[in-house]
Amino acid sequence: MEIILKEDIIGLGFKNDIVNVKSGYGRNYLIPQGKGVIASPSAKKVLAENLKQQAHKIAAQKAAAEEKAAVLNGVALEIAAKVSATGQLYGSVGAAQVADELAKLGKEVDRKIITMKDAKKLGDYVATVHFHKEVIVEVPVKVVAENAAELKAAAEAEEAIRAAADAKAAAAAVSTEEAEEAEALEAIDAAPTGEAPAEA
Repeated sequence: MEIILKEDIIGLGFKNDIVNVKSGYGRNYLIPQGKGVIASPSAKKVLAENLKQQAHKIAAQKAAAEEKAAVLNGVALEIAAKVSATGQLYGSVGAAQVADELAKLGKEVDRKIITMKDAKKLGDYVATVHFHKEVIVEVPVKVVAENAAELKAAAEAEEAIRAAADAKAAAAAVSTEEAEEAEALEAIDAAPTGEAPAEA
């Protein structure tokens, strides 16, 4: 018997396909479960009309998606993230942050249609926005350090502390050397002078 599928069924067909199935499978499973209807002449007519309308609807959706995509032409994002001293991000930058940055630019995009490999380090990435199965836009994303000034200051402070410690160690070494020299001189001064040898 011929059945018009109401949904995708793996191994049988896709929604709106007309398929031939065994009568028992159609009557006892597909039709009662709402997964298909008998492909009568009137049902086929309705299906043809639906597909015609859907074609128009799909074309309209694609046109709307192309309009939305045009808004993102030439857009490049720079996202600031907190970074450790080793250059590793605290957390990661993903689709949610990309959607937030686009919103700040006045470009509302649902984060569910954005895909991006989570950024865990500083650098350049690409976010892909899927407006429609045939309309996809790639947005360059640069992840930069939010606390760059803090990191620089921390590194400089660490360097200053290290330099101060080195200077202190050097000064301590010099003063130890001077003290040893002074002790040596004192020891020489304190030593009894030898008597002059007796004349023969």
